Amino acid sequence: MLSEAKIQDLVPEPDAAALRRSIEYHLKYTTGKDPSAATLTDWRLAVSRAVRDLVIAPWFETTQRVYTEDQKRVYYLSMEFLIGRLLEDAILNLGLDDKLRSIVGNFDVDYAALLTDEPDAALGNGGLGRLAACFMDSMSTVGLAAYGYGIRYNHGLFRQSFENGWQAEEAEDWLRQTHPWEFERPEAHYPIGFGGAVSVDGAKATWTPAETVLAVGYDTPVPGWRGRWSNTLRLWSAKPEREFDLEPFNRGDYMAAAAPSVLAETISRVLYPDDTTAQGKELRLKQEYFFTAASLADIVRRFLAHHDDVAKLPQSIAIQLNDTHPAIACPELVRLLMDHHGQPFETAFEIARGCLHYTNHTLMPEALERWPTDLMGRVLPRHMALIERIDDHHAKSVKRPESVKILDGGEVRMGDLAFIGARRVNGVSALHTELMKQTVFKDLHELHPERVVNQTNGVTPRRWLYNCNPALRSLLNDTIGETWVTDLDRLEALLPLADDTAFRARFAAAKDTNKRRLADHLKHSMGITLDPTAMFDIQIKRIHEYKRQLMNILHAAALWNAIRQNPEKNWAPRIKIFGGKAAPGYVMAKLAIKLINDIGATINKDPAMAGRLQIVYPPNYNVSMAELLIPAADLSEQISTAGMEASGTGNMKLSVNGALTVGTLDGANIEIGEAVGSDNIFIFGLTAAEVAATRAAGYDPASHIAAEPRLAEILEQIASGAFSPDDPGRYTDLVTNLREHDWFMVAADFSSYWDIQSKIDEAWHDRDGWHRSAVLNTARMGWFSSDRTIRGYARDIWNAGTAY
Repeated sequence: MLSEAKIQDLVPEPDAAALRRSIEYHLKYTTGKDPSAATLTDWRLAVSRAVRDLVIAPWFETTQRVYTEDQKRVYYLSMEFLIGRLLEDAILNLGLDDKLRSIVGNFDVDYAALLTDEPDAALGNGGLGRLAACFMDSMSTVGLAAYGYGIRYNHGLFRQSFENGWQAEEAEDWLRQTHPWEFERPEAHYPIGFGGAVSVDGAKATWTPAETVLAVGYDTPVPGWRGRWSNTLRLWSAKPEREFDLEPFNRGDYMAAAAPSVLAETISRVLYPDDTTAQGKELRLKQEYFFTAASLADIVRRFLAHHDDVAKLPQSIAIQLNDTHPAIACPELVRLLMDHHGQPFETAFEIARGCLHYTNHTLMPEALERWPTDLMGRVLPRHMALIERIDDHHAKSVKRPESVKILDGGEVRMGDLAFIGARRVNGVSALHTELMKQTVFKDLHELHPERVVNQTNGVTPRRWLYNCNPALRSLLNDTIGETWVTDLDRLEALLPLADDTAFRARFAAAKDTNKRRLADHLKHSMGITLDPTAMFDIQIKRIHEYKRQLMNILHAAALWNAIRQNPEKNWAPRIKIFGGKAAPGYVMAKLAIKLINDIGATINKDPAMAGRLQIVYPPNYNVSMAELLIPAADLSEQISTAGMEASGTGNMKLSVNGALTVGTLDGANIEIGEAVGSDNIFIFGLTAAEVAATRAAGYDPASHIAAEPRLAEILEQIASGAFSPDDPGRYTDLVTNLREHDWFMVAADFSSYWDIQSKIDEAWHDRDGWHRSAVLNTARMGWFSSDRTIRGYARDIWNAGTAY
């Protein structure tokens, strides 16, 4: 373990004069601007580079130490890294906020505007990518030798806007400005092939791709708390082998001359291209292979720079596959070991399996990727042959039932491939892991009972409390000191203070500050007015039927009816805030967005709802918006159909910031409920077992609707066009689906949801009781730190050590 003295040697705290000189240097010599002509972005780039300079020494020191001590390295492969803005995160991490606020002010630059000038890195969609970012932060904070690998998307996920209430997508332009946190590594480039043919000569196979692109690395340092350890996030950008083909240009075919560049760069252009088309499917498969192959080539290259026996790979490296997107890693690593390093198949497979570990994030079979065998064979012919061989090898090594197979019905089942090719497979909450054993991987678990382990997700307390909630941070630091930032269990010291009237008042004041901050932001960005004394009822997730934003907005409409019918009742004033994007090809999710906006428009223009009920849906939900919404939330909506949410991390972020949860017994809600106590969480609805039993018995949503007049009334209003007078039939399919199918049990859970929301109204009126529960939510969330999660992975899966 590094001593504190050594840490200070690595990250000496700069005096204000040195920091100012560094900013002036970078403004003039790196950005090329005179202060009198510098724009806000110029100043932000100069400050970013000055701050970045401070993490370079520990970054180099960490790398050197890992090499010198030959530490086992962990490699985290993920399609998404939703890292958000980096400047303020780094400033707070290094303890430079007060100094930089003063320095920037002395330059006559607005410090807050400078921080918000930074665009969010559009490298993820939701929980999967934010989890990866939290894990990178925690791996550095606990001192674990680690690399993150992903794709440097030029545009990433789309920028969302609303056109007449419909979701509209446009390209995100986060890289339009210089990204000052990355270092291009042109020497770290690997040719990645697609298509072509495979020739076999005895035991030797040679793959000759039809097309090749280059994967070029871009490195971003990821400093841990106070910069004492820094790991690396390496993102791959696709480049052509040849930038430009002169011959077709000279004959006047200018488009053909640029074709190699266009085709290559398409691979790293957009996150999750619409795969409802054949072209989209092929592009997505190419993306997954592109970043996985480049990462594995880099991993093996780094290993061989200091070792000479590939058979010892499992002793030196651990590779974590974040979901099925990098599941092609198994045949790719086997290919490298066989075709490039002369290992026989059985040996290569065992080496690969000793290195690979797979995190499952879903219990929905349709979400476990499947690729048509003809597509896999056309794009990756060598891998198709190896997948067949891996499947056959597994079939011969165990007595497996017919249901267990990688190749099935003309498709490659990537979940089964990931499971069979991994040493450990983990779920991400206690319930999810048990259900995984009982459902999607039941037969594989019975064949390999030692393989599945649980690692309940966590969130980094640096980003999701210390950084995003300055009001609560100040209160915590004044009350219990700052050690909670790296030891979240220290929050338990707040438990007795839940019954301290003065502390509860200060806690409530911090929440009020955050609500007013959000209200100011939405006033400025959307022109809407929010009452900070109302309950901020927040649901922020990607839009999906199982997450049941639909049930939330149906409740809002039913509440609207009830308030109009009984205006004298003491209703709790409530502002329902939604945030999230729907996949471009997900028709029902996009229809749900339109319904939220249609019902919201109706409610918001009803004068009888003033001060009682309001619907708000800010567009383009991202990390920076979450940093405003989460500290301001009073109520956290975690209402997925039980048995379908693997874990959730938004639930943890909201709870640690003092929001009370309304939720089903699903994912990590169960563990949150156990931690905070049943009196401080609002649980409703069917359990996972009851959902399964109801479906097995022949679920009839119509009977539930008939038994719940509030739901029947609102569905009739929607079906008749009450919220869509311009197009009365707009929601016919949506209502028909609820009445006749309702796979996600909205009708079955609606009565329970209505009842628990009524109890929430009652609880809201008891302000002391609400604030007491809020304090207890924060105090009891220590276990949900991603530091704890990463230590669990290191101990139970990776067999890797940590420095802190």
